[in-house]
Amino acid sequence: MNLSDISIAGMNIEKLHQHYRNQDFSVEQLIEHILNQAEQYKANNSWIYLLNKSEIDIYLNNLNNRTIDELPLYGIPFAIKDNIDLAGVPTTAACPEFSYTPEKSAIVVENLIAAGAIPIGKTNLDQFATGLVGTRSPYGETHNSLNPQWVSGGSSSGSAVTVAQGLVSFSLGTDTAGSGRIPAAFNNIIGLKPSRGLLTNQGVVPACQSLDCIAIFSMYSQDLSLLLDISTKYNPEDPFSKNIALSASNPKQEFRFAVPKPEQLEFFGNAYFQEQFQEAVKQMEKLGGQKVMIDFAPFMAAAKLLYEGPWVTERYLAAKDIVDNKPEVLLDVIRNIIEPGKDHKATDVYSALYQLLKYKQQTDLILADVDFLMTPTAGTIYDIEQVNSDPIKLNSNLGYYTNYMNLLDYSAIALPFSLNEEKMPFGITIVAQAFEDKQLISYAKQWQGSLKLSLGAMPWQFFDAPINIEASSLQENINLVVCGAHMSGLALNHQLLERDAVFIKSCSTSSNYKLYALPGGPPERPGLIRQTKSANKIAVEVWSMPLKHFGSFLAGIPHPLGLGKVELEDGSFETGFICESYIENDATDISHLGGWRSYLQSK
Repeated sequence: MNLSDISIAGMNIEKLHQHYRNQDFSVEQLIEHILNQAEQYKANNSWIYLLNKSEIDIYLNNLNNRTIDELPLYGIPFAIKDNIDLAGVPTTAACPEFSYTPEKSAIVVENLIAAGAIPIGKTNLDQFATGLVGTRSPYGETHNSLNPQWVSGGSSSGSAVTVAQGLVSFSLGTDTAGSGRIPAAFNNIIGLKPSRGLLTNQGVVPACQSLDCIAIFSMYSQDLSLLLDISTKYNPEDPFSKNIALSASNPKQEFRFAVPKPEQLEFFGNAYFQEQFQEAVKQMEKLGGQKVMIDFAPFMAAAKLLYEGPWVTERYLAAKDIVDNKPEVLLDVIRNIIEPGKDHKATDVYSALYQLLKYKQQTDLILADVDFLMTPTAGTIYDIEQVNSDPIKLNSNLGYYTNYMNLLDYSAIALPFSLNEEKMPFGITIVAQAFEDKQLISYAKQWQGSLKLSLGAMPWQFFDAPINIEASSLQENINLVVCGAHMSGLALNHQLLERDAVFIKSCSTSSNYKLYALPGGPPERPGLIRQTKSANKIAVEVWSMPLKHFGSFLAGIPHPLGLGKVELEDGSFETGFICESYIENDATDISHLGGWRSYLQSK
């Protein structure tokens, strides 16, 4: 494989591991490719510190005499927001005068490296993680990966952009008021804001220490469960760490989701976002959801406490030495936000806390009646020039749907939905009670699997990231091999989703098959025919369908196609689409392309 022609944007963790197993390229070759690519993206200002080859060699050496079977993140590249410690590399929090070089990495970073992940560098952020725009850094404004005129979102700006540009498989950010969710939405990727205390913050420069969460960015919802499991580890030395074990979950076939009343939705004049939210609600209903209108007022009231109340004092405490002794080194907008935090009284704190507890009682009752709350991640997006002309108000607008989250102690995940012709991204956030993170991820998998989603800023669609399904969940199901229009994101995939089929994996047939493009359509269809010689491996997908729906599916298969046993590359046989051999005379042999997706792309 020619690394100059690939991007890891299309490769989830399992796909990268498959490339390593196949010896398509080595970890060292991939890292060299990434470093070369990163140089081409310098103008985006997404990195503060990019590790050099000798610095990365330390982590590559950790893989010596180890295997993918031993290390679940073997050779997986990732980025780290520069308010999270990486041993031997300066932590700046986007303030050079604050900079220090830690001897130890943050515990979450240590956990990931111990699992085989390879850090690539430290990413840019709004100074002291104070902002939702990505423009508040002395290291330069981080430009949006899709359209450089838009803000990237912040404060975890560089972490989102490096994932969206395919430079890393995943990244770490932080999220106190939306700093993980907003940049995820604005760069067309997924942003997980875990429950408070689930990931220890030891080794993280605090913004609001009682509220801060480490966020995880990824292209693929399927990777999030593994990354969350590896990152989660109770830390008795962290007073905010919680010893909670999350259990795996699958989405319900029928569920209830809340949305704010129409008069409580705010899009700040952005008609596209307003229209797309209604479309997203319809999509959620197609997946089995029942929409429930709720009063969003207590959520909004809680959100106002974050910056209008005494919690800003925590930001002052985190940067106290700089604010008191060298205030001139802070960006003006950051100083204007943080400095007033030193003036709050204890009476302010308790008064606000009593209010928050009242709102918490109200919002918990609302969420108890649904499986999750769904909102836009942001009501609009701005270009950099707009934000620079009105930095406080417009930044505040972006937090309309995010500021309440950590105050009320909820889990959340930001999901992409659409892009318009101007590369303006719209996304949603789904919200649940604390420690329902795995349940939210299960809905995220279902959401991403049901849409023809592009991945970040790259020319890839969501195709081939397998969902690991518990064997028990496949009882009374039948595995089905598909090789054409029924594959993820293609024209007939809805026929599987409508029958509650679940995506299991992408793989190949044994090297005994030919693939033909059949005459007729639309939609175009392939024919898979077994051969005894001069044949190929053909890319396929395996799905699991409930037996109760299989009859109706079988009845709709047109001649000359049928179902039979298909031999996979591992020697197993599964039920799948096959084609009668007489059609070879009228069809086009496309076996050399290796699969139906490659054929479609070649056209």
